Amino acid sequence: MATARAGLLLLLLSAALAEQVQKKSEEARPVRLFTEEELRQYDGSEEHHPIYMAVKGVVFDVTKGKEFYGKNAPYNALTGKDSTRAVAKMSLNPEDLTSDITGLTEEQLQSLQNIFEGTYKAKYPIVGYTASRILSADGSPNPDFQPEEQPQFQIKDEF
Repeated sequence: MATARAGLLLLLLSAALAEQVQKKSEEARPVRLFTEEELRQYDGSEEHHPIYMAVKGVVFDVTKGKEFYGKNAPYNALTGKDSTRAVAKMSLNPEDLTSDITGLTEEQLQSLQNIFEGTYKAKYPIVGYTASRILSADGSPNPDFQPEEQPQFQIKDEF
């Protein structure tokens, strides 16, 4: 009887420890640089893959918002790419699904900043950056690059 209890206790402890390790690994995700092609792989079309989208060159894991961003969901068009312009304009038009903010009004730029801070940074973990956020037009490192602050964000040496 004592052996059975000890075995059960060991099983419960190992399950609790495994859950704790999984939570820790979810909190401290690696941060990486995404090309456009790599980001397209995370568009919600694969059932058990993460769903990523970028806003202002910051790549967010929006998987926990699957009902909004998953396959056939209302905002799925925003995923797998940098949708900064669409977020600023609150648009799902294909021509707005880009990182280009040329010609946006001050009101749209302010809306973009509010949504970026109040929705994306507040709700979703940062998993990386787009190449255009970290690199200059000539491909060299952008000396002005500053990583975003986020509670669970842990900057890696490569940044």
